[in-house]
Amino acid sequence: MTGPSHDATGHALTDPVEIGGLTLPNRLYRAPLLECAGNGPDAVDTFIDELEPTAAAGAGLIFQGASIVSPAGGCAAPNMTRVHDPEFVDRLSRLTDRIHDHGSRIFIQLAEGGLRSMELWHKEHRSRNPDTPQKAVSTPPWAMRLADRAGIVDLQPNVLSTSEVYDLAEAFGRAAGYAVDAGYDGIHLSGANMGIVQQFLSPYYNHRDDEFADGVRFLLAVRDAVRDHAGQVPLVTKVPAETAAPPFVRRHLTREDGIAIARRLADAGYDAVVPVEVSVFWDASLIRGAYPDRAWAAEQLQGAYTAAFGGPVRARVVSLLNRLQSRWFPREPGWNVAFCRAVREAVDVPVLCEGGMRARKHCDRVLGVTGDPAADMVGMARPFYAEPRLPARLLAGADRVLCESCNNCTIPQAAGEPGRCRTPHVVRERARLEAEGAYDPPAE
Repeated sequence: MTGPSHDATGHALTDPVEIGGLTLPNRLYRAPLLECAGNGPDAVDTFIDELEPTAAAGAGLIFQGASIVSPAGGCAAPNMTRVHDPEFVDRLSRLTDRIHDHGSRIFIQLAEGGLRSMELWHKEHRSRNPDTPQKAVSTPPWAMRLADRAGIVDLQPNVLSTSEVYDLAEAFGRAAGYAVDAGYDGIHLSGANMGIVQQFLSPYYNHRDDEFADGVRFLLAVRDAVRDHAGQVPLVTKVPAETAAPPFVRRHLTREDGIAIARRLADAGYDAVVPVEVSVFWDASLIRGAYPDRAWAAEQLQGAYTAAFGGPVRARVVSLLNRLQSRWFPREPGWNVAFCRAVREAVDVPVLCEGGMRARKHCDRVLGVTGDPAADMVGMARPFYAEPRLPARLLAGADRVLCESCNNCTIPQAAGEPGRCRTPHVVRERARLEAEGAYDPPAE
C-alpha cells in the first residue's frame, strides 16, 4: 500500500513537476476540451491550430480532448475524433512534433461514451445510425428507462459480456500504443463525465455479477492493456465522486469511495489522478456557470438544436433543464479542491486539480503558495476557448483570466459547433490584449 509522501510546502505555478518519470516545465495544464476535429483530411491541422498556440504560450502540459477508441459509436458529441486506426493516429505525429518544438508536453485522453453516447440522445444521429449499439455496463437504471419510455432518449443497450469488457480494455491499450508511436507523452483516461469508465465505477450503473462488478477491475484491465501496447508511458485517469447526483439517486460514489478508488489506482501503478466531483448524469455539474442565453437564442443554431434534440419542443425542454441546473450547482472557484486535498493526503502520486479556477490566486491557493497545498498541478478548460494563449499571461503573473463561465462556448457543441468563445466583450478584450503584446513570449 502506498501512502502520502508529498511535500507539505507548496510550489509555484512556474515550478517543474514530474509525472511517471516525465518532467514537465511548470504546473499549469490545459484540461481536456472538445476540439471537434473529427477524422477528416483537415483533422490534424485543426488540432495544430487549436493546441499549438497553447504550447507556444508556455503550458507545461496539454491534454488533447476525449478521443474515442472504437470504430463505431461511443461519441458523446458530434465531430469527436476516433483513434482506433493506426494510420490516422500516425498522422498526428505532426501535431506532437509541433507541441514538442515549444517545450510543452501532450497527453491524449482516451474515451468511450457508453450510455452517454450520441446513439442515446441525438435524434438525427440515431436516425442515420439505427443499428449502432450502445455499450452498457449493466441494465440501465430506472431513470434512463423512464426517459426512454417518455421518448426523451432512445435506449437500446448492449450489456457487455465479460469477454467484451476485456475487448474494450484492449481497444484502450491499442489506441494508447498508436498514440505513443505518434509521439504523445502520456495517456489520460476519461474516467468521469459519465463515460464508460465512470459507469464501471458507479454503483448507479454497475450491477454486474462477474469480476467487473468491482469497477476498478476495468481500470486495471486497461492499465494492463496500455502497458502491453505502450510500455511504461505515464498513465493518468480522472477519478469521480458522484456528490453532485440528484437527491433521488440513492446509490452513487461518495467522496470516500473516490478516495478509496484513487488509492487503489495509485497502488496499481497509475502515475497521477484527477479527482472530480460530478453527477451520475451528463449535466451542468461538468460545466458549472451561468445559463448560456446567447447560445440558446442564436438563430443560426436553432435548426441544429432541433435536429439534435428531436424537435423545437424538446430543444426548449433541454434549454429549461439547462437553466435550472445553472442555478442548482454551486460554482465557487475550485469546486474540486476539497476532494483533491483529501485524495492527495491518501496517495503518493501527483494529484491534478481542475474545476472553475479563474485567477492566478486560485492556482496559488491550490498549489500551496498560500495555505496548505491541495494538488500538484492546476488545470483550466473553458478559459482556453477564450484565450488559447492564456499561459503566457498567467505564468507571467496576471491574475484574472477572461473566461466568465458563461457557457456560451459549450452548448453549441451539442449541435456540432466547435468550441470557441462567443461572448463579444470577452473576444474584444482578448483582441486588445493581443494588440498590447500580452500573449507574446517573454524577451530573452
